Amino acid sequence: MNPQAKLIFASSLLLGTTLTISSNHWIMAWAGLEINTLSILPLISKSHHPRAVEAATKYFLVQAAASTLVLFSGMTNAWHTGQWDITQLTHPVSCLILTAALSMKLGLAPFHFWFPEVLQGSPLTTGLILSTVMKLPPIALLYMTSHSLNPTVLTTMAVLSVALGGWMGLNQTQIRKIMAFSSISHLGWMTIILIYNPKLTLLNFYLYALMTTAVFLTFNSIKTLKLSTLMTTWAKTPSLSMTLLLILMSLAGLPPLTGFLPKWLIIQELTKQHMAPTATIISLLSLLGLFFYLRLAYCATITLPPHTTNHMKQWHNNKPVNLSVAILATASIMMLPISPMISTAI
Repeated sequence: MNPQAKLIFASSLLLGTTLTISSNHWIMAWAGLEINTLSILPLISKSHHPRAVEAATKYFLVQAAASTLVLFSGMTNAWHTGQWDITQLTHPVSCLILTAALSMKLGLAPFHFWFPEVLQGSPLTTGLILSTVMKLPPIALLYMTSHSLNPTVLTTMAVLSVALGGWMGLNQTQIRKIMAFSSISHLGWMTIILIYNPKLTLLNFYLYALMTTAVFLTFNSIKTLKLSTLMTTWAKTPSLSMTLLLILMSLAGLPPLTGFLPKWLIIQELTKQHMAPTATIISLLSLLGLFFYLRLAYCATITLPPHTTNHMKQWHNNKPVNLSVAILATASIMMLPISPMISTAI
């Protein structure tokens, strides 16, 4: 793709995200979401492969429907209350429509079906943008309207997301699809705490974005898209494969790694809100996700594949690891000791 075109699309992404996050008016938020959608479409379909074009079409249709519902929700609320302010969303029907719309935008269950397909049809770098940057505007809107949303609906959707994200990722062999189901599962954790402590939702999102970026950049640097090719990468970059094991364990939420921090704080907050059964259910369901993270980690660090693969062993690579991957990997693994400082900030 032309570098100038890439710059325009990247600037539009930044503009759309900033516009939605900083707006107080529903029309401005909607405009930011639309700019975001239109600027990511060329990045999804840039390879001109039928799978990429299909992914871009699916993404466009889902996001257009979700944006329409966001605008409809704002209009319904304005019709009943005379308010276009995002934080003044008070009408119950508008709140339900907005919950459905933002769930479609995020890929939260039961509106998650488009996300694995779109991620599978996109390049790794575009998949990274879809999993992190594109989720920031809808999460910002959920944060601003959290006081008005229905707790029962959000809790049900959150538990469903964690269950489906873990369950449907079990039999996947494509790395991008595994990362998509991982994203759906993490969104469940962010949503369940939204009503009770919105700052925890943001903290969870930031740490999820940090760890996912590290994983995607690692896969991008070792040029791996499937589990079968991941098994042969130990010879190419052994140190990076070892680091990938730790980042994946952090993404699964195992102590003493960074990913344990948001899960720990969320379980603590749910217990304070007398929701111990819900906390137990969501914790048990996240074990499903742990299984496929372990599977990925096992394939990344195995030195003798258990069965013969059609892929040749790769040459050892002496090139130094990208600095951004090194910094992100370190942050993804070692941030738990500063958790007291983070928890006091919350």
